Amino acid sequence: MVKLNDDRLDAIFSALADGTRRRVLADLERGSASVSALAQPHAMSLPAFMKHLRVLEAAGLIARAKDGRVVSCTLSAEPMRAAADWLGRYEKFWTGQLDSLARYLYHEEEVHPWKTESPPSNCGSSDGSTPQSSASGAPGPTRKR
Repeated sequence: MVKLNDDRLDAIFSALADGTRRRVLADLERGSASVSALAQPHAMSLPAFMKHLRVLEAAGLIARAKDGRVVSCTLSAEPMRAAADWLGRYEKFWTGQLDSLARYLYHEEEVHPWKTESPPSNCGSSDGSTPQSSASGAPGPTRKR
């Protein structure tokens, strides 16, 4: 297995962040394909599509080969495996942390049940009195523009 540094992982995840590039990788799962065949289902110019291929190639996710006038692309799965391994380690860590938090909250709920008290209401009084004004008698805050 190839060990990837942080810059390489950043390049891989940046490449995978775009839907067009993910679709290209999905198309290459079936095997090698020419650039024109890969570009055909996408509604963009060939130069714009080539930019996506350069990003994938720089991340090490595809390899391009030229045979005469035909350029074909092949999926390079090893960087994907390394990225999946990296994600798996962090998934294991965060799953453990979240499980620990859930256990703690469950325990706290058992020891100290949530009390649902209604907040005091100042909306209306039954004695017919009017609300008290401020102690200084000054008007409340005004809105300035």
